Amino acid sequence: MATTASLLAAVEAAIEALLNGGVESYSIGSRSVTKLDLAELFAQREKLQNQVNRETGGIVRLARMGRTSR
Repeated sequence: MATTASLLAAVEAAIEALLNGGVESYSIGSRSVTKLDLAELFAQREKLQNQVNRETGGIVRLARMGRTSR
């Protein structure tokens, strides 16, 4: 069974392949095939990254709130 970290690495590799000229979808005659959907890959990457962070006690993002100085 694949670990969350290895799934995240695979999704990141798929995103990189698409961004470096890979084919997201193609058509032959009347048939159309979508191999990889970039928007779905981004959503999956975020979900997996959050899961990895929870599993490893990883990155915590904090928002800075306050008044701007004048």
